[in-house]
Amino acid sequence: MSTMQEVAAKAGVSKATVSRVLSGKGYVSQETKDQVYKAIEEAGYRPNLLARNLATSKSMCIGLVVTNTLYNGHYFSELISQAAKKLDANGRQLILVDGKHSAEEEQDAIQFLHDLRCDGIIIYPRFLSVDEMDLLIDKYKKPVMVVNRKLRKHQSHCIYCDHKGSSFNATQALIERGHRDIAFITGSMDSPTAIERLSGYRDALTASGLPVKESLIVKGKWSPASGAAAVETLLSSGLSFTALLTSNDEMAIGAMKQLSIAGIAVPAQVSVIGFDNIPTAPFLIPALSSVKDPVSDMVSEVISQIISMLDGGYLSEKNKFVSELILRESVTDGPYKVVQ
Repeated sequence: MSTMQEVAAKAGVSKATVSRVLSGKGYVSQETKDQVYKAIEEAGYRPNLLARNLATSKSMCIGLVVTNTLYNGHYFSELISQAAKKLDANGRQLILVDGKHSAEEEQDAIQFLHDLRCDGIIIYPRFLSVDEMDLLIDKYKKPVMVVNRKLRKHQSHCIYCDHKGSSFNATQALIERGHRDIAFITGSMDSPTAIERLSGYRDALTASGLPVKESLIVKGKWSPASGAAAVETLLSSGLSFTALLTSNDEMAIGAMKQLSIAGIAVPAQVSVIGFDNIPTAPFLIPALSSVKDPVSDMVSEVISQIISMLDGGYLSEKNKFVSELILRESVTDGPYKVVQ
């Protein structure tokens, strides 16, 4: 592997001149720059990134911490893909680190990115509490942004979606279509998103004067298999329901299959709504109704915020995003629909 000294000798300049060309600091004539770049290409030289980071205090990298159990599914694929594209368009690279299975391991992942001298850190937490994240923002001098959680102390350092409100609206839409017995399949209950979506469902029923029937609430684990298993549990309870809200589309797909196996037609007998609006949702038979989170907009905003902080700019007050309910063929009127 070639060294900077070898590049300097080949270009006929000093090592300090090569360093100035690579860092962009200090005046170097265009002719000399051309000589150095030609020598770099001929020598196959690659700068030592760690050394460069130490020298310049900049890595041109942004770290993202996501728990590995969240990697699967369209939502997180879109989040990571959009983050990489947005950063690339701004001349920076994304470093993805696994937050693993606990708050302590999420903190270790954040510290790892800090030790790598990432210019900024984005956290998509699953286990860290709001208070712990507020403390982390106080601890690190580099910009830190939190996705999908509302902070108390550092509200301008977070971007979040109103999962509770979107679940409330989806449940209310079913009520307005004439449904009263509405079942709900939760996500994994160690997830703040799952907790908020369940809370929105409960609040919508209460706001409409309907009882919250605990037997119509079944725990899921985000997967199609858990959606199918939840429907089996619901059907074995003997309680009737004319609508089903699932905490993501993956579980809705499993639920719809299990309903079909049981001879229950969607939506004629049970209307179904999921969350995340995965690409296959419109192509299912029937097409799946779903709540679409503005993932791309959220990622774009959080990266704009990070870059603004790096450039000495101000943080935006725009941190709350609203989802959109997309009704398709999987929802029809319930037995209590009032005909106008």
